[in-house]
Amino acid sequence: MEASVKVSEFVHRTPCKMSTTFNECTGKNVFLKLENLQKTGSFKIRGAMNKVSQLSEAECEKGLIAASAGNHAQGVAYAGKARNVPVTIFMPIGTPETKVNATKGYGATVKLVGQNFDEAYVAAREEQLRTGATFIHPFDDLAVIEGQATVAMEMLQQRPEIDTIVVPAGGGGLLAGTLLAVKSTRPDIRVIGVQSANSSAMVTAYKGKNGGLIPFQGKTIAEGINVKVPGKLTTQIIHSLVDDMITVSEGEIASAILFMLEREKILIEGAAAAAVSAVLNHHMPSASRNVGIIVSGGNFDISKLAECQQMSFQVPLAK
Repeated sequence: MEASVKVSEFVHRTPCKMSTTFNECTGKNVFLKLENLQKTGSFKIRGAMNKVSQLSEAECEKGLIAASAGNHAQGVAYAGKARNVPVTIFMPIGTPETKVNATKGYGATVKLVGQNFDEAYVAAREEQLRTGATFIHPFDDLAVIEGQATVAMEMLQQRPEIDTIVVPAGGGGLLAGTLLAVKSTRPDIRVIGVQSANSSAMVTAYKGKNGGLIPFQGKTIAEGINVKVPGKLTTQIIHSLVDDMITVSEGEIASAILFMLEREKILIEGAAAAAVSAVLNHHMPSASRNVGIIVSGGNFDISKLAECQQMSFQVPLAK
């Protein structure tokens, strides 16, 4: 895929390591694709870099604008800096300070607006209409999706024995990209999307309830995948190719964050922990033996560790 060439000089080829601890806990062979070690701390730089690298000088002239819960913001800020283009990012008011500061650190102007991603998105679109800046969508853009697909492409090269890939899903860019990469070359591999039960618009759409739109249900520690209305393009790809969509509880997500920190010495954010928790808590098909987890990011606000401890419970071990 052309995207691999375009992003390769800007991103790390992150490790895909086997975890003996996970193997013992789950009774499966588990491989962790550590995108938390990626530049900007998340896979999002891949899609942003692929999109921004394709823009013309005219498209860059009035700057770039985006809405983000945090990781896309850093990816766009990094990509804009690489092309010497000014970037403005709209982020929800409750965005972890670590993500806000990191985005500013890459040179972007940050505006905190709204209580969630969807409200920040509306504000960013209004600003884009006023200024004429080029909007970089966090997930519903084919160039962004193709950039995210490079994660799965690397996984298949690194661990060809994988039979199942587990992916966190919010707006669906990473999941859609994974599906395009996997199903075009290895259609036998299962791809399973995971959301928080407190923010499960994509799962609800896949299961066919309420026409795919549901009210916002509640707070989630996985703010990176807290998207009320998933993308149209991503939804089409996911509906046609995904093997299953599942939800995990806030307690499971919190437990996965602590488990990774205590047992693997790796700090991950809530979105990544959603995928991790699905495997740790035995939500995988029994036929899945070699399971790859996309650990999507590590931009976690460590001040929330106490909250994780209150929400968590002991991870069940394999029987």
